[in-house]
Amino acid sequence: MPISAPLLTVFVVSAIFPLSAVSQSINSQNDYIALVGGTIYVSATEEPIRNGVVLVNDTKIAAVGTRGQVKIPRAAQVVNCAGRTITAGFWNSHVHFTERKWADVERIPAPELNQQLQDMLTRYGFTNAFDLSSMWENTRLVHDRIESGEVLGPRIYSTGLGLLPANPGLPPDAILNFMGWMKTPASEIADAAQAAAASRKLLDAGVDGIKLFASAPSKASLSQSTIEAAVKEAHRLGKPVFVHPNTGADVLTAVRGGVDVIAHTTPQSGPWDETLLATMKEHRVALTPTLWIWKWYARHDRRSTQDKIVNTEVGQLRAWVASGGTVLFGTDLGAVDPDPSEEYELMAQAGMSFRQILASLTTAPAERFGKSKQLGRIAVGFQADLVVLSNDPANNIRALTDVQYTLRDGKIIYRAGK
Repeated sequence: MPISAPLLTVFVVSAIFPLSAVSQSINSQNDYIALVGGTIYVSATEEPIRNGVVLVNDTKIAAVGTRGQVKIPRAAQVVNCAGRTITAGFWNSHVHFTERKWADVERIPAPELNQQLQDMLTRYGFTNAFDLSSMWENTRLVHDRIESGEVLGPRIYSTGLGLLPANPGLPPDAILNFMGWMKTPASEIADAAQAAAASRKLLDAGVDGIKLFASAPSKASLSQSTIEAAVKEAHRLGKPVFVHPNTGADVLTAVRGGVDVIAHTTPQSGPWDETLLATMKEHRVALTPTLWIWKWYARHDRRSTQDKIVNTEVGQLRAWVASGGTVLFGTDLGAVDPDPSEEYELMAQAGMSFRQILASLTTAPAERFGKSKQLGRIAVGFQADLVVLSNDPANNIRALTDVQYTLRDGKIIYRAGK
């Protein structure tokens, strides 16, 4: 979907004040903003720059380096980031705009919509979000209101409604209402011809990818040929295909069918074996583990049941990372609490280092979704998507949630305490 760059909003900042005391005044005549004195992780693999400067000109990064290397224009607005950490903007590669609060989004007043986007995404540093199943007509309006500059938010990508096996046996409306979700029509596909037609319809409407549910509560499932038909249509336009699996067998069928992203681990199916992991690696898929949601769904169960689920899902992720597989960060927002702290903790429990988790938030999704020349790193000429953290997450992974500023295209879209 085409994304227009919003106009730069520059907050007047004095270098002598801490970040929490930033002025709200705006100088529309000044195109430069400088983040000064922080530790800068320019990417997930490069050594950080200590006491660094990120200079933003309009929507792009103009310079990055140490204070001695970067000349700050005299008229630039300066943000004192001493003691802070700066990274590229984060991606959440698994969200949903399915909760009732997003219904009839065109009628939601701008301040309220802005607050909802902040509560869900921008306060946690997300400058890009991939919605994996919601009503496209409504989610497109969320996107459009952000891109018009009416509200502050991340770039929104969407698959529209996910495609389900025929006769899926979905929960009754009362259950969906209890869970806080909007009632949505079921998009069912029974064979390859229906899969191709349903995918074409979504793609013609402008979605950014296709979401498949490999199996359903009724135990109905998609065949490999059905998956292949949907994948063929999406790949014809260079769009990714995501799959929701419930078992290791679902993963294997979907991977052989050509999908690009496995949207969940499958803790109910036991450890992933070498055949499955090797097939995933051979087909170069990415995995969005969504560990927290399975633990959260099990919160009413006995502790031993909870522990079994966590140990299995963490083991699946650990095995995938050990094989060299690509991980994309995602929390299944819309189905779980928005605070990603637990997800970060569980990823670390699976053996992922801070650098690997940072890659899952930045460089890995940018590369997977064809944006690696614009997003995912702090580099000259890249879009000025930046996150300013209170502390260094290399020392404590939960620091990834302590966001002071979120910038998208050089515009401050979230500031702590405001």
